[in-house]
Amino acid sequence: MTDTETLAAELKRRIDIKTKPPGSLGRIEALAAQIGLVQGSTAPRMARCQLTIFAADHGVATEGVSLFPQEVTRQMVLNFLSGGAAANVFARSVGADLRVVDAGVAGASFGLAGLIDRRIGAGTASFLTGPAMTAEQCDRALSEGRALGADGDWDAVAFGEMGIANTASAAALGHKLTGIGLDVLTGRGTGLDDTGLSHKRAVLERAAARTGDLAPAAALAEYGGFEIAMMAGAMIGAAAARRIVIVDGFIATAAALAACRIAPETRAAMVFAHKSEEQGHRALLEALGAEPLLSLGLRLGEGTGALLAWPLLRAAAAMLTEMASFEDAGVTGPA
Repeated sequence: MTDTETLAAELKRRIDIKTKPPGSLGRIEALAAQIGLVQGSTAPRMARCQLTIFAADHGVATEGVSLFPQEVTRQMVLNFLSGGAAANVFARSVGADLRVVDAGVAGASFGLAGLIDRRIGAGTASFLTGPAMTAEQCDRALSEGRALGADGDWDAVAFGEMGIANTASAAALGHKLTGIGLDVLTGRGTGLDDTGLSHKRAVLERAAARTGDLAPAAALAEYGGFEIAMMAGAMIGAAAARRIVIVDGFIATAAALAACRIAPETRAAMVFAHKSEEQGHRALLEALGAEPLLSLGLRLGEGTGALLAWPLLRAAAAMLTEMASFEDAGVTGPA
């Protein structure tokens, strides 16, 4: 047996001898085993979680694919920094740390304390007429993300995003990485009506027709956003640092798909938090063979769903490390 197989067998044995019928804690048992494998330990720790929100703008927003104007990206960054967004509230409620990264918001640099400046540019170009970013910009976003994913001493990390029109980017990227039709992947985003949804889909169909089959990094450069590319890099960096990566909704899952295509070993560290209401999320989850933990009707992004899954990971690790075995408790086990 390999070291991984030996560890997996020992984790299963330890879980099965807890004071419960085998398998009776369902997904929590699978989570505990996954956490142990990622950390390489039969006594893993899940004490600290951090959410990193990556913010950037998208040139394709000028094509009218979002209900909200582009300046909302900048305004929401300020809201995150002042602690007023849903992500801030949820992070405080579950005891998670939060940081905000400017990956490429339109306009000048913020120059604000508390904001991490990793700007690749002042928003991407419109991928309707050409690549969203250059190969060099994409490589830099991935590299900056890897470093952010690997730093600190958190046990689990979640990644959120802010960027008007980024559901359009995620749909186009998901289409190029999987071949799933844009009729399946294109959703209403921030609340488009039927006319707006038809227009968004038409823009994406025209944009997708510009290119044929693409390698993962090339697809990310052609159709991604700076925040999506940086998030993909952060997932790769966090997994390499033996951290659990809690994947949020549709946009984060598109980034996770890119990360797994670039660095397949990243997949083993991923826990998929929830099934979003955004059209297309289910298809991307299926492409990754992922079964999300929750289904709460969420479609906000920002990492909110990932934060709500964090207590389940803490409980899973605590079950493995703190729950008594039949022998410890003097309880008669199964016959």
